[in-house]
Amino acid sequence: MRIAVPAESDPGEARVAATAETVKKYIALGADVVIQTGAGMKSGVPDADYAAMGATIVADAQAAIADADIILRVRRPSGQDLAGAKRGALVLAIADPYDHVEALEKLAATGVLLFAMELMPRITRAQAMDVLSSQANLAGYRAVVDAAAEFGRAFPMMMTAAGTVPAAKVFIMGVGVAGLQAIATARRMGAIVTATDVRPATKEQVVSLGAKFIAVEDEEFKQAETAGGYAKEMSAAYQEKQKALTAAHIAKQDVVITTALIPGRRAPLLITEDMVASMRPGSVIVDLAVERGGNCALSRPGEVVVTDKGVRIIGHMNVPGRLAATASALYARNLSAFVDTLVDKTQKALAVNWDDDLVKATLLTKDGGLVHPNFQKAT
Repeated sequence: MRIAVPAESDPGEARVAATAETVKKYIALGADVVIQTGAGMKSGVPDADYAAMGATIVADAQAAIADADIILRVRRPSGQDLAGAKRGALVLAIADPYDHVEALEKLAATGVLLFAMELMPRITRAQAMDVLSSQANLAGYRAVVDAAAEFGRAFPMMMTAAGTVPAAKVFIMGVGVAGLQAIATARRMGAIVTATDVRPATKEQVVSLGAKFIAVEDEEFKQAETAGGYAKEMSAAYQEKQKALTAAHIAKQDVVITTALIPGRRAPLLITEDMVASMRPGSVIVDLAVERGGNCALSRPGEVVVTDKGVRIIGHMNVPGRLAATASALYARNLSAFVDTLVDKTQKALAVNWDDDLVKATLLTKDGGLVHPNFQKAT
């Protein structure tokens, strides 16, 4: 059994799919591990660390993936990235499958079996494999750090001989994993924190972290959560009521961090141009949904936009990758936990159980075609 870890082909991706720790685990499973030279350098993992655990270091991606049974990546590869991969090889990655059916079909044609790690079901057995949570947790933390770096004032209240400095007011919109970590981080930094979400279950979580919950708590609000724990898309009437409440609140905030995403859809618009205009000069907005269309009308992917009134809107891409070493360590463990379920420990060989709920939920391509029902073109 051969496991390959090629370097990421996207120059903006600093994460890596394996660490020295997980290489050691793979070798204990009986695998030969092959790493492309330099694959872990941006995450602080030199080739020597991999080699010390028993991995083989090769010069390029083709040499790494040749004859590999499992190929570990951070981002979805292109067909060119998989040139030389054998048919039937398992490719584990954050596949970003929504709206990319054509790219998935091209990958399917190579004969590999692509698994989308972000589709891992949120069940107890799969908690250690939940890449969305591991990466979103870091994104929430980094969003507050980035906001503090752009904000021209201190976060905590300070009582000095020269007078008292008021605490910054931070508003978190969307209380998933990223939002909860943002609340906790902003609180630790001394800010006055408020938060909002359409899911009623999040109110208790927000309050438990010492923040105040802001929402229109009507009957629709009480039903605004799917069985899987995701937010439902709200009616236009509810959105208008919530917009009026949040508009008044945003005008008083120093920092707003948005994290709202609906799987498979464009990110909902939460902050309009008028709301941005109502904020004080020097205020900061961090849009963590910018890669899916953005929660703020004025955010731009990969840019820090400064409005005429001096409001700074941060639209960094790949926010977990801004903490590459930590993000890689967690992501690599997510992959390792999943690989462990795909291997026969006695035979030390691949033994995929195609009836396993984890496999069925994440497998996108097999036998040259798309097999996941959510991403097949309608006929």
